[in-house]
Amino acid sequence: MTVFLVGAGPGDPGLLTVRAAEVLAAADLVVYDRLSVASLLDLAPPSAERVNVGKAPGHVTLPQVDINRLLVERGRGGATVVRLKGGDPFVFARGGEEAAALLEAGVPFEVVPGITSALAVPAYAGIPVTMRHSSTSFTVVTGHEDPDAPEAHAVDWDALARVGGTLVILMGVARWPAIAGRLLAGGLSPDTPAAAVQWGTRPEQRSVRATLSTLGGHELASPSVIVVGEVAGHDLAWFESRPLFGRKVVVTRAREQASTLSASLRALGATVVELPTIEIVEPADGGEALDGAVHEVSMLRYEWVVFTSANAVRRFFAEVPDSRVLGGVRVAAVGSATAAVLRSYRVVADLVPTAFDDASLLGAFPDPPSAGSRRVLFPRAAIASDVLPDGLRSRGWEVEVVDAYRTLPVAPSDPLRAAASGADAITFTSSSTVTNYVAAVGTHDLPPVVVSIGPATTEAARQLGIDVTLQANEATVAGLVDAVRQVIGR
Repeated sequence: MTVFLVGAGPGDPGLLTVRAAEVLAAADLVVYDRLSVASLLDLAPPSAERVNVGKAPGHVTLPQVDINRLLVERGRGGATVVRLKGGDPFVFARGGEEAAALLEAGVPFEVVPGITSALAVPAYAGIPVTMRHSSTSFTVVTGHEDPDAPEAHAVDWDALARVGGTLVILMGVARWPAIAGRLLAGGLSPDTPAAAVQWGTRPEQRSVRATLSTLGGHELASPSVIVVGEVAGHDLAWFESRPLFGRKVVVTRAREQASTLSASLRALGATVVELPTIEIVEPADGGEALDGAVHEVSMLRYEWVVFTSANAVRRFFAEVPDSRVLGGVRVAAVGSATAAVLRSYRVVADLVPTAFDDASLLGAFPDPPSAGSRRVLFPRAAIASDVLPDGLRSRGWEVEVVDAYRTLPVAPSDPLRAAASGADAITFTSSSTVTNYVAAVGTHDLPPVVVSIGPATTEAARQLGIDVTLQANEATVAGLVDAVRQVIGR
């Protein structure tokens, strides 16, 4: 029963505060503007209503008075309302007006500050707003007001030109020629360094460095932060110099699995489009066979349990009441990623091959004992390669394959397809991601670079007429990311 005025930060989702994430997770309604990153809306519950009230130059979705009325009405109605605003709600974001409307109406509210673009955007462009010996102060000012306006509250650009230090101008692109003219008339040198940073802290960030007199000759666009002063001559690049900056990569993994891969690619600067082509669901029998197999494990009726995916591990342990039931059974994992998931359940794999694929696991697997149990439990996807179970059987093992989960195709939405358009690369992490992608999208709009996680995935792609640019040296997320970097990195 509270309205939260929340600063979403300047764009990078990682800059959202812990408190902001907490209130988003409890929201019944999220009222957001155009500078809020869309992925932040995923932090709200799926059932939460989402209302876009964003403003763009020349276009207003909802007037401010109506936004105030919406917050008051829904707050009075008992909903937990999050007003998600770009940057900080009290820095040129009209949060003060919204707070005043709520206060007047007697509606409880809380202000959750956000990282303002006035500080974050220059930092992401490698521009410190203060620098010892050259700039010991900074001034933040809106450029939205007409520099030649006669009103008493108009910005005194002549005074700002004289005050020294760094000048950070928000929302000033449309009026930049007039602003620059006023600063020059106020006494600033034409050679004063100046920079404009568009979409700062986001993968599409673009920085323009020039001088006060020449910046206007460059193509500038909103939303941009303009920095004027000696510090704008510094180029302490870090964000835009990352190896995948400016590259767009499509991730086809199931949504619940995509986060690690996506985060790794974003950390290298890539714009990631998550276009899941599969979803992970229960097996057709609802897990009955898997539950029975777990019971058999507890009775020590298997010699080995073999896992060839993290999904199989998670589904198996969802049926395990106590990991000690594995005390008398040896466990094999196809690779380090699967072994890592096992460790999260306090189980250390007895066997992990040096190369992470079915053939390598088969080669590393011991021969069955001359006496005693030869039974091997193999929980896996309902549809999968039979190379490993057939190979073990040929060597004398009694292999029982149990469906632990199914992968179902997902048809990407039109907005997702549009977002993936023009991507530099696409990643495939399993045979099913390849086949389902082709079934849903086809191959005519395939990005020019195709990166595969391993041999089985590569073969599935080739059978469908897709040329794989590079296969990861190691069949892990880290190996896949490294392969992407090799092909399209800078």
